[in-house]
Amino acid sequence: MVTYFRDRTPYLACRATGSTDSQAMFIDQTTLTIRSGDGGNGCRSFRREKFVPRGGPDGGDGGNGGDVIFVADAALNTLVNYRFHRHIRAEHGRPGTGKKCKGRRGASTTIPVPPGTVVRDADTGETLADLTACDEQMVVAKGGRGGRGNARFATPTNRAPETAFPGESGQEKRLELELKLIADVGLVGYPNAGKSTLLSRISAAHPKIADYPFTTLQPHLGIVSYNDFDSFVVADIPGLIEGAHLGRGLGYRFLRHIERTRILLFLIDVTSLNPEHDLDILRNELHRFSPMLLKKPSLTALTKIDILASNDQERKSRSDRYHCFSSVSGEGIPELVQLLGQLVARNRPGESHG
Repeated sequence: MVTYFRDRTPYLACRATGSTDSQAMFIDQTTLTIRSGDGGNGCRSFRREKFVPRGGPDGGDGGNGGDVIFVADAALNTLVNYRFHRHIRAEHGRPGTGKKCKGRRGASTTIPVPPGTVVRDADTGETLADLTACDEQMVVAKGGRGGRGNARFATPTNRAPETAFPGESGQEKRLELELKLIADVGLVGYPNAGKSTLLSRISAAHPKIADYPFTTLQPHLGIVSYNDFDSFVVADIPGLIEGAHLGRGLGYRFLRHIERTRILLFLIDVTSLNPEHDLDILRNELHRFSPMLLKKPSLTALTKIDILASNDQERKSRSDRYHCFSSVSGEGIPELVQLLGQLVARNRPGESHG
């Protein structure tokens, strides 16, 4: 028997449609204390039947304790379920009884978490599970074995053993859960570079948008459709600033969500005095956090092209070097979506690109 811990709210659907409740409760780190079930005690018992004055031993074994199992659930996109409920136990095994009856096994407890969740031992730092695929499971705490009843110890020379063993104790662990969002495309840029506006333009997501830096304080996901039947997932990562790899501007919290993305889209404000320098700073922050990030396929685009006049020589010059678009007017958006869709298709595992 397997039981699920708490209900499984469809947070992915909420966040893809811009639900305020989901956005307000996005949690990507938490600590849990878990304990698997103890094994049931073995039974010390002897047969007692009419006309059988010296019945043999018939004590049954105890049942095993329940396991604690983590499972990646596609309906979840946050660890908010465990924000306040941080102690989780599996059921103990039942003791054995006479007539060689084995005790019932304790029910396991299954803990659903979003895909992309890393489970670590909080005391040793050891990674116990890295759940990236939907429905992937991992037993992180095995239940204790049930104790043996005295019927197990009968021998030709010891026909009435008194020995019965208690069940083994379950495992107790303190765990750190860390969520790293899984998406096809990660939006990377300075605060107020237009990432949230782009996401709201190309998907059904509705992140908060305002004309000041650090409007976005948590990642958002949006599902983008292109062609007729294809789609990909875009993650709006809160803005990065110089020193983000050291935690400046909460950068360390945000950078880990880029690790799971397949494609990086660097967004630079078209009004920047030096777009190349801005791009170098962003790439340097990613490199200092993890050199592997810069090995991902990437695309660079200039945002807010509507600010510059169509006959502006500077605009024409920058359009030759980068893809330019405007989330307000829609200029360049269809072409950008097609470029991203093609890049995602080429880099999805198991897909042919002939």
